[in-house]
Amino acid sequence: MTEAEIRTYRRRLLALKKQLGVKLSDLEEEALRPVGGEAGGGLSDVPVHPADPAAAEYDEQVSIGLLETEAELLTEVTDALARIEQGTFGRCEECGQEISRERLNALPYARYCLRCARRIQAAAGN
Repeated sequence: MTEAEIRTYRRRLLALKKQLGVKLSDLEEEALRPVGGEAGGGLSDVPVHPADPAAAEYDEQVSIGLLETEAELLTEVTDALARIEQGTFGRCEECGQEISRERLNALPYARYCLRCARRIQAAAGN
């Protein structure tokens, strides 16, 4: 891989890292926002519909799930930046072969070549 390609991937990864940081911050705010009652801006003497707490819990679970996914993605991006610094970026961590440019263009944080990624995913039962 050329130095110019490495610089391009580094820029893309840094931009993605920044974008994920903003998303994580927004999701954390959303997930930790109080719902209902006076703290949530609601009126305490207004009757609560039976579905409201369930909907609020569902929304909270969705936010937490998204938060976990974005945090995992941020870890992958950070690890890819570390691989650039170590000089191992673009090589499959499983077989050591070069990861295709097409795959890196689609997933610049890819750890594995497509063949190994498929094998790992199949072994995990996904």
